[in-house]
Amino acid sequence: QVQLVESGGGLVQPGGSLRLSCEASGSISRTYTMSWYRQGPGKQRELVAAITSSGSIVYADSVKGRFTASRDNAKSTVYLQMNSLKPEDTAVYYCHARLPPSVKAYWGQGTQVTVSS
Repeated sequence: QVQLVESGGGLVQPGGSLRLSCEASGSISRTYTMSWYRQGPGKQRELVAAITSSGSIVYADSVKGRFTASRDNAKSTVYLQMNSLKPEDTAVYYCHARLPPSVKAYWGQGTQVTVSS
């Protein structure tokens, strides 16, 4: 079993920055693909960024150049540095873990990010 706990969300003005963290515990290893998803009001959940065990990272087009994902395997923690935030980034952000090629995945409880003046 894997547990994921996100932190770092909050209220920020447009153009501001936030750093999200996701700490993993339980039966997790560095071979997991770790991802960030988000779900805005009235929208479907969407992938924001994913980091493979080899360190490859993919980003949604909407966040490229503004968000940076990273992982610290020694701490079993992944991060999402969010800069130049826009109101449309407002969403609940979820941490996600999956061990390829299994389809079984784990989700955190989510952390709210609100971008508003």
